[in-house]
Amino acid sequence: MKLNLNKKGQAGMTLIEITLVIAVLLGLISVLFIGVAAYKKGSDRAKCILNIATVQKAIRSYQNLYELENGDTVAATSTIIGTDRMIEVAPDCPAEPNGTHYTFKTVVPDPGVAFLTCDFATDHAPTSTDGW
Repeated sequence: MKLNLNKKGQAGMTLIEITLVIAVLLGLISVLFIGVAAYKKGSDRAKCILNIATVQKAIRSYQNLYELENGDTVAATSTIIGTDRMIEVAPDCPAEPNGTHYTFKTVVPDPGVAFLTCDFATDHAPTSTDGW
């Protein structure tokens, strides 16, 4: 009979070590979810501002094409949005996928004034509309 005189401990992890590893992993996963939510909110805001800028360019193009003055009446949904028009499909705010939250003005705006505004104006408004 051979005796094992080696004093090494058994390989493996104790229950406490496994619990700590799982707790650390859960903490890292929760930080990841918080980061993804912030990223989604930022990307929704950026897309909304891009939609506002696109509609602004479309109304300025329509104004130049038909020689309209600032303050002239224009119906956005029938003149610049639709098939074979400046914008093919009406924009939707990405923060609210169930429906649009945009308000169109009824007149050609003065320079620096946006033609389209989002109902989430505190978050989804461009910082500056100079040159618009």
